[in-house]
Amino acid sequence: MKPTVILDTNILLDIFVFDDQRAHPLRAALSNQELDALVTEDTLDELMDVISRPQFSLDKQKQAEILLQWQSWSRLVKQSDLQVAPWKCKDRDDQVFINLAFSFKPSTLISKDKLVLKLAKRAIKEEVIITSDHLQFLMSESQMPAL
Repeated sequence: MKPTVILDTNILLDIFVFDDQRAHPLRAALSNQELDALVTEDTLDELMDVISRPQFSLDKQKQAEILLQWQSWSRLVKQSDLQVAPWKCKDRDDQVFINLAFSFKPSTLISKDKLVLKLAKRAIKEEVIITSDHLQFLMSESQMPAL
């Protein structure tokens, strides 16, 4: 069974926009369909909103390519299938990622957002790991025995 993972938009920027070398193993795992990466329409909308901002200098074609690639690596979940997590993020835009991870536990939410990471200790009690360390996540998953 593939591990369930939710990637916050800042991690997707590392993969698709900044081509961050540290994110290459995560990109490879996604490309090889080794992860069950979950998205909702809201998380896709947020990605499109962010990559359309002028500071990224991405033309419409490149934005569309990023969206199509991410959609091919991820599984779309209906917004109506989400449960509300018992922990609230001070940044309302990030709550959808938290609810997504909570709804499909056990899961891992990978984010660099400090407000999201603050919830990690509470989330672990509900079988949700919140981390910024995607390399550690990949290493821990590769050491798990196959079912």
